[in-house]
Amino acid sequence: MDVLVWGPMHPSLMQSLEEHYSVHKRWEIADFTHWVALHGDSIRAVVTSGVYGADHQVLEQLPHLEVITSFGVGYDALDTAYLARRGIQLSNTPDVLNNSVAETALALMLCVSRRVCEAERFVRAGKWREAKFPLGNDLHGKTCGIVGLGKIGKTLARRVSAFDMNVAYYRPNGPYAEVSYTHYADLQALATAADYLVVLVPGGPQTRHLINRQVMRALGPKSFLINVARGSVVDEAALVTALLESEIGGAALDVFEDEPHVPAALLEMDNVVLLPHIGSGTHETRQAMADLVLENLDTYFEEGRLVTPVAL
Repeated sequence: MDVLVWGPMHPSLMQSLEEHYSVHKRWEIADFTHWVALHGDSIRAVVTSGVYGADHQVLEQLPHLEVITSFGVGYDALDTAYLARRGIQLSNTPDVLNNSVAETALALMLCVSRRVCEAERFVRAGKWREAKFPLGNDLHGKTCGIVGLGKIGKTLARRVSAFDMNVAYYRPNGPYAEVSYTHYADLQALATAADYLVVLVPGGPQTRHLINRQVMRALGPKSFLINVARGSVVDEAALVTALLESEIGGAALDVFEDEPHVPAALLEMDNVVLLPHIGSGTHETRQAMADLVLENLDTYFEEGRLVTPVAL
C-alpha cells in the first residue's frame, strides 16, 4: 500500500511504516511534478501531524486518497471541510497525551509562580553570592481557571486539585453535569476570578485570539496566563503589550502564533516562561502517539474503519 508521509515522524513510527507499507517521504521529493506523475494515482493514505498539516495543492494531485492519519490531537492545520467534500477520512491521537500535556501545564504554572527559570539563571550567573532571590507565589489556595475543560482540562483539574487549588472553567454552552468545578459562561468573568488562566481549547478560526486584550485586563496584574493549546488562541501582540504595561503578572507559553518564531520582546522578560512546544514531548507519550497512528492506518486497511476517527 502506498503511503505519503508529510514530514519526519517518530523513529519507531517511520520504521513500522517502512516495514508494512510502500513509504514516500514528502520532504525528500525534489521534483514533485515528476513524482506525482509516477505515484500520485497510487497513494491511498497520508501520514502527517498537527504541525505539518497537508496543503490542498498536493492533496488535489492524489485522486485515490482515502485516509489521513495525523500524529497529534490537534488537527487545525487540516481543512476538515475539504476532506469531508472529498470523502477523505481523518484520524488523530486523542487521550494518549492527556497526562503529559496536563503535566506540562502544571510545570509551567509552578515555573512562573515560583520563578523557577529566573532563579536558575540567577544561580548560574553567580548572583546568589551577592543577593537574595526575590519571593514567588504559592499555588495552594489560588484559583486555576481552565479555558476548555475537555479531557486534558479535566486531567489538569485533578492535578491542581491535589495542590489544594480551586478549579473554575469556561464553557459558553453551560456547565458539565459530571463535574463540580465552578462554571463560567463568560470568559472575562473567569479571567477576573482566576489567579492562573490555563488555555486548553483547540486551535482554528473559532478560537483565534479568544484570549484578547480585554481578557488579559480582566486577568489582572497579579495573575498569570498559561498557554499549552495553540498559539493562535492568544493575541500575541496584545499579550506583549499587556506584559509591558503590567496588566498581567506574567505568562508561561508552550505555543506561539508563528512557531518557531517568538516575539523578541518576550525573550527579554523575566516574568515569562517560554517552551518550544513540548506539551506532549515525553518518550512514553510520543511512543503511544506513534503506536496509535499506526493502529489507525492498519485498522483502516484491514477492517475499513479508524480507531480514533475525527468527525468531519
